Amino acid sequence: MNLVLCGSMKVKDDIIKIGENLKAKGHSVLLPIECINKEPKNIASRAHFNRIIDKDTDAILVINNKKDNVENYIGPNTFAEIAFAFFYNKKIYLLNDIYEPFKDELEGWNAIPLHQNLDNIK
Repeated sequence: MNLVLCGSMKVKDDIIKIGENLKAKGHSVLLPIECINKEPKNIASRAHFNRIIDKDTDAILVINNKKDNVENYIGPNTFAEIAFAFFYNKKIYLLNDIYEPFKDELEGWNAIPLHQNLDNIK
């Protein structure tokens, strides 16, 4: 599966590690530009949105780890990426559970919580 990983750069190391794990399982994985290069936010965001909407992208995986004592955290930029994925008919996977403040949207957009089980990406 062709996956684009999304998440807060505060969990950048987790994003990189999960990307490596998924590649070992045979998935094609694109990380956020900010995990690889230091780019201005506007350039990195535009490039990442383009990756999400690319015709070859099957799904996004949101690395919604705990951040600042908030479980299943999804920040504003990541939520925008999820909205793009939904609008462009991409599957949406959440590494953990539903982030409560966005529960209605995430459930309505058929986001799939993996509860840390990457084998459920299909």
